[in-house]
Amino acid sequence: MTDIRVAVAGERADLADVLAGLAADDWDKATLCAGWRVRELVAHITMPFRLSTPRFLLGLAKARGNFDRFADRQARRDGRELSAAELLDCLRQNINHPWKPPGGGYQGALSHDVIHGLDVTVALGIDRQVPANRMRLILDDMNPRQLKYFGVDVTGIQLKATDLDWTYGTGEPLSGTAQDLLLVLCDRTLPPNHLSGPAADRFTTGVTR
Repeated sequence: MTDIRVAVAGERADLADVLAGLAADDWDKATLCAGWRVRELVAHITMPFRLSTPRFLLGLAKARGNFDRFADRQARRDGRELSAAELLDCLRQNINHPWKPPGGGYQGALSHDVIHGLDVTVALGIDRQVPANRMRLILDDMNPRQLKYFGVDVTGIQLKATDLDWTYGTGEPLSGTAQDLLLVLCDRTLPPNHLSGPAADRFTTGVTR
């Protein structure tokens, strides 16, 4: 438990440092999350730190119980109402916050922060590598139920990390760094030149299929 909490805090601190180095106009650039700029993405990451349980339940009820719809509405609202400085300060003030997603535990909290951090850094072309121990904690916990949640289809593909001793699935090889393959499993479309293998084009933007 101590190790995973340290990993969560470390990831939030690292992401805060990355965000602090962004130019003002970077906050309005697109992330790998469709429809969200950096400001909406950071608003989403910090939402659990700002929303009380009653406000969360009210928002969810207004979205007719659809969490994705609620999260999108809240991220867009907070992205409009909060400045980049306020969003960054919220993240810094909650580096050690004990939030964890329902049913996901601290493992889920680490996955949440790592994946959304990559949504920012990969989209903006920032060369930031998530520490291997954090990646290992996430990848070793990956299972078919999570892939079903994200809706990604990797049937007939074996994901093979180039920087960790890790593979997932069987079939044609799809190679990339562990963090890029994590994004594939989360149904993200990556920029060019992040993946290699026969199926690379399926998961890469700007490729005519």
